[in-house]
Parts: sequence; C-alpha cells; structure tokens
Amino acid sequence: MRLLKLVPDNTNIGFVRLRYWAFGLTALLSVAALATVFIYKLNLGVDFVGGIMIEEKFEQEPSLDKLRTAIDALGLGEVRPQLYDDKVTVALRLPAPKSQDKGATNAVVKQVQKAINSIYPSAKLSKQDAVSGKVSNELIWTGAAAVALAVLGIGLFAVFRFEWQFGVSTVVAIVHDLLMTLGFFAITQFEFDLNIVAAVLTIIGYSINDKIVIDDRIRENMRRYRKMSMSEIIDLSVNETLPRTVMTSLTILLALGALLLFGGHVLRGFTAAMILGIFVGTYSSIYVSSSLLITLGLRADPDLEKPAGKADYAGQAERVVPKERR
Repeated sequence: MRLLKLVPDNTNIGFVRLRYWAFGLTALLSVAALATVFIYKLNLGVDFVGGIMIEEKFEQEPSLDKLRTAIDALGLGEVRPQLYDDKVTVALRLPAPKSQDKGATNAVVKQVQKAINSIYPSAKLSKQDAVSGKVSNELIWTGAAAVALAVLGIGLFAVFRFEWQFGVSTVVAIVHDLLMTLGFFAITQFEFDLNIVAAVLTIIGYSINDKIVIDDRIRENMRRYRKMSMSEIIDLSVNETLPRTVMTSLTILLALGALLLFGGHVLRGFTAAMILGIFVGTYSSIYVSSSLLITLGLRADPDLEKPAGKADYAGQAERVVPKERR
C-alpha cells in the first residue's frame, strides 16, 4: 500500500523570491487589522467589561426589538441583545448591578426572566454570567500580560536556541498573527472573552511550533551546505519541511471544521479564531519569518575547518543534493 503524499518529494518552490511581495502584503494586512480594531472596536465579553450576560432559549426566532423594549422598561440600564446563528438563542448583556452581592445579580436575572416570559412564555434561561468591574479590569491586564509574556519568552528562546535573527523574525511573525486575529474579531464582532485569549495563546503555540521546525532545518542546512547562498538554504529548508507543515495543518483543520459545524455557538468564536490562526501562522512561518532572516543579515559560516582539497570536494558534493531536488 502506497503512502499518501500531499506534497511530492521533488517539490522545489521558490518562496524567497516572493519575500518582498510577502513583506508588503504582511505590512498592509497588519496596518489594516490595527485600523479595524481602532475603528470597529472589539466586542469585549462580560469577562473584560463587567456586567451580566444572560442567554435565553426560544422555540422560534424572537423579536429583538420587543425584548429590548420589555427589558428597558425595568430600568436596569442599557441592554444589548444579540441573536445567535441558530436563530433561537439570544444573548442579553446588562450592566452590573450597583451592589456586589450575588443576591442582587440573581434578582436582576429574575426580573429579566419575568419580563421575557411575559412576551414569550416558553422562553427558558440557558446560561448566566456575572463579573464585577474590578474583576474585569484585572482580567484585561492578566490576559494582556499572558500574551505579552508568551511572545517575549518565545522570542528569547529563539535567540538563545539559534541566533538573534531567529528571535526577531519569530517575534515579527507572532505579532502579525496576533494582529490578524484581533482584526478578524473586530470585523466579525464575535465576542472576545477569556476563551479567545486561550485561542490566541494556542495560535501562538502552533505558529512557533511550525517556525521552530523550519528554523532548526535552516540551521542544520547552514552547516551542511556552507557554499550555498542563504536564499537557497531557506528555500531548501522550507521545501523539506513542507510535507510536515501541510499534513499537520490539514489534520488540525479537519478537527476544527467538525468543531465549528457541531460545537454550537458557545465554541464558534474560539474555533473560528483557531482556524484563522492555522492559516496566518502557516503563512507567516513560510513567507515572512524565514525570508526575513536574509533581510536581517543571517549568513552561513564559511567552512574554515576542513583542509582545502576536502573542503572543495565536500562543498561540491553537498551542492549536488539540493540540485537533485529540483
């Protein structure tokens, strides 16, 4: 039985020659994502802004205007209803009650439930969350610190494990992935809560995993093919790891696709963020961070330790390997 090969053995794609186009596209998308966040803002969840989140389940699609009018009459503050994709579940976001007592929150939920049942008697409460303003501020700083420390730690690891150029290219790729994720949530207005922070950290982990594999192969080939140019070494290294990258990405996307279809609205934002992260993480690892090593001045060490005759022979022999791949 023959093994399935999604990428042929003799694949030789010239990734480096497209680096300037990739750099331009990456800069354009990063600026656009940042502008989108400032213009449309993130739809921060209760975890980050505080308040009460109530999910109501209906037998048929309800009228959001009727719900808003009925709840506004209670004088609890501005209510923000949001209809989920299933058309029968509505999320209602309310300001946090002035009292921090749990009984005050339960009282608000009962008032809202009573007002909803007066219009839709069959409506049922499926979920409720409450976070105070103080806790939400702490969660914002904690979540931001977690992401920042993850990026910093990964960058330092790449510096000590390889060279400083690898650390800089790693941080650039991760920042690009983060901006793409934030821009996506600003456009789609999916709720951005602690689950999405977990998704962002997972995206960072996936991206760096793919990048470290490529970087390790680049460093190995720098030692093996000392007379090759850096552009040839990077193209060779990326093509050698391409089957692993494609297979890993495809299997993860299959699992995430099933989760997106059957996981329900609760996991939709998390899953969408993960799917986006697979694409942008793979793109940044192949086209951005690897090619950026050339711009940062990374060079293969000259072969000074071998005798002249052996060095020339070894260099010529070693250059035959990548040519066979073409």
